[in-house]
Amino acid sequence: MILKNKNILITGAGKGIGLATVEQAVKEGAFVYAITRSKQDIKNLNKIRNLKAYYGDVSNLKLINKIFSDSIRKKRIITGLINNAGIRQRISFDKITKKQINEVFENNFFSTFYIMQIFTKYLLKKKLKGSIVNLGSIVGPQGFKDLTGYASTKSAIAGLTKSFAAEMANKNIRANTVNPGFTKSSFYKKFKQKKSLYKWTLSRIPQSRWGEPNEIANLICFLISENSSYITGESINIDGGWSNS
Repeated sequence: MILKNKNILITGAGKGIGLATVEQAVKEGAFVYAITRSKQDIKNLNKIRNLKAYYGDVSNLKLINKIFSDSIRKKRIITGLINNAGIRQRISFDKITKKQINEVFENNFFSTFYIMQIFTKYLLKKKLKGSIVNLGSIVGPQGFKDLTGYASTKSAIAGLTKSFAAEMANKNIRANTVNPGFTKSSFYKKFKQKKSLYKWTLSRIPQSRWGEPNEIANLICFLISENSSYITGESINIDGGWSNS
């Protein structure tokens, strides 16, 4: 078990890649602190062993600080952070409003930045080493129609991760970005109903299929584990070959 005795915080933990990562992390021996903003997801998460679920939004830094305080009090000190929470925004560039671009950056970038900052201060104070995995997307480096706002946040995540990794390497705090391609997450069923668009995505993927959430989760768990101790600052695509085609 590559995460045995490791305590991890996972945001956006209720569905899709987040939930798959929770399940895989527990399977690999971790204790997981999970955040979701769905009350139904809280009920489902509470059925999982070795897990403490929190209801709330990642922009609520008071909640984030509480989770770290709880981990100290319970003597399950968090040394791994997986920033998975985010929103997908499909709007044509000429129609994006200031409110909408602020919303997607608040959810996808600023919350990640501030959680990383809280986590880092906590590790430095305790003189602990740690690891971070940020969820990006192939949309960031590739670019997709009507996803300018979303793509901008994911490109920003890649830059944040690389600079952070360079700055914190001598403090034994690692950070990497995982860029999933088309994956069977929460929007998959709705997307599949758009038959021509779905058919086109399959034609562009060399493996001719969408990825499974557990396939993304396996990579995330490897990167958060000590098995990847010499990997930091990387941005890794996991997309069935899309980026190479």
